[in-house]
Amino acid sequence: MISEDTSKHEIIDTLIRQNRSFAIYRIPGEEQPRFVMQASGSARLFDTIEELNEQQGFVIAPFKVSRECPIVLIQRDYSELLDNGQMNCIRMDLEFLPKGNENASERKTKDNYIHCFDSFIKPLQENKLDKLVLSRSLTLDREAGFSPAKAFYKACKQYLRSYVYLCHTPQTGTWLGSTPEIILSGEKGEWHTVALAGTQPLQNGELPAHWDEKNKREQQIVSNYIHDQLQSLGIASTMEGPYSARAGALCHLKSDFRFKLEESSKLGNLLSLLHPTPAVCGLPKEAAYQFILEHEGYNRRYYSGFIGWLNPEGRTDLYVNLRCMNINKDTHTLYAGGGLLSSSELNEEWQETEDKLLTMKALL
Repeated sequence: MISEDTSKHEIIDTLIRQNRSFAIYRIPGEEQPRFVMQASGSARLFDTIEELNEQQGFVIAPFKVSRECPIVLIQRDYSELLDNGQMNCIRMDLEFLPKGNENASERKTKDNYIHCFDSFIKPLQENKLDKLVLSRSLTLDREAGFSPAKAFYKACKQYLRSYVYLCHTPQTGTWLGSTPEIILSGEKGEWHTVALAGTQPLQNGELPAHWDEKNKREQQIVSNYIHDQLQSLGIASTMEGPYSARAGALCHLKSDFRFKLEESSKLGNLLSLLHPTPAVCGLPKEAAYQFILEHEGYNRRYYSGFIGWLNPEGRTDLYVNLRCMNINKDTHTLYAGGGLLSSSELNEEWQETEDKLLTMKALL
């Protein structure tokens, strides 16, 4: 375990500059972050989620796996942060830096969002799809002196109920996030996933007393999907919820699903069945997924994929990669999205993305 001080900030930022494969992450309920770094060889790359069966390491997986955005697995050579002298003794096997990822389509304005909203709402109102998730990105100039490590520790203090991480690999670049949504966690046969959907701001710092029908229906769609996907594998689950759950300055409707697995060597198969959930994609799953890829107008990359520690023989903690940003040399690209139903209103959905972007803006 590692604690915060100035030297820790400098070492973590140096790891990024040296293009090392590492992650530092804080699990909700724990005080101290955990650390993993691979020093020998390259991080492993996978083309399918099923290839994660029987694998162990820190995973960062994209919304859509591609040559440009593979699934990356950091294997643990070190679990404690090294000092500068120790780092200088480790030979680097990878000597290239990640390419810049910004493109013009990522500088989306409200006009871009309105255009996408109009195309997304049509199949919902025609009852061709039940739900679609429309996301957008916002690229901001990086201020001089910005420290990814300091932003990480700031997020740990501000977002106590969220999974907070900072991850860098040569393949992915640098990602920082604070996400409230588990996709899969557990150990020793006891496992957990959640349905998280519906969004509104806290009311004077308190949980809201009322949820409208749109948010309730959106959450029910996600809950039904999780239940059905688990059932399709013969997995019996118990559900607790829905209930209001904080995530930064926002609140979501959340249901917990708990279930048993007789053996955990095939977690990749289960993850493939769950990802992408309707909370980041839509329903019917495959039709919604293809619609997003064809009409959203930009590449989500690792936003709305999943991230975290995978260990079929021990403890697994994997989260949906929400409320995140990609940190480049000169820019930050922030991501946010929201679920659309046939009853969705443009200005309300736009405002929801604005509210979600504040989670990462607060760290800049």
